[in-house]
Amino acid sequence: MGSLDAREITIVVDADACPVKRETADTARTFGVPVIMVSSYAHELRGGEGVAVVHVDNSDQSADLYIANHIKSGDVVLTGDYGLAALALAKGCHALSFRGQTYDETNMDMMLEGRHARAKERRRGRYSKGPKPFTAEDRNTFQHKLTKLLKLLQENVQP
Repeated sequence: MGSLDAREITIVVDADACPVKRETADTARTFGVPVIMVSSYAHELRGGEGVAVVHVDNSDQSADLYIANHIKSGDVVLTGDYGLAALALAKGCHALSFRGQTYDETNMDMMLEGRHARAKERRRGRYSKGPKPFTAEDRNTFQHKLTKLLKLLQENVQP
C-alpha cells in the first residue's frame, strides 16, 4: 500500500476500552498513518512504531475531552462513545466503532437518542445486560472496515 500524507490524517483512539489496539496499529502501519492512543493513567499502554500514547487523568471524560480538543478535520476517530463520535463528525472527522460500525450523520441521531433512553432507564433502576461479548468476527470486521476507510482516504474519495 502507498502512504497517506501523515500531515493530513491521524488515527486517534479512545483507548481505555479499545479491544482492537493491535489491529489499529498494524493497519495504520500498512498505510503509513500515525496513531495516537489516548488513555487514562489507570491503563498501562506503550507506544510502538507509528503509535504514540497520550495519558490523561483518570476522571470520567478526560480521554474524550482530550480527543475532542486535538482532532482535526480528516482524522479518523475510533471510539465506542456515541457522544465523542458525534463531536468527531461535527469537526469533519471520520468515526468508527471498535466493531467496525461507521458513525455518520444518518445514524448518529438514532444512536444518541438510544443512549439517552438507556440512561433514563438506568436512572429508574432498570439495567440492561450490557454489550454483547467482543468476538473474533467483530475484530475482523473492524480491521476490514478500517482498511477500507484508509484505502478510500488514500484515493481521496470520501466514504
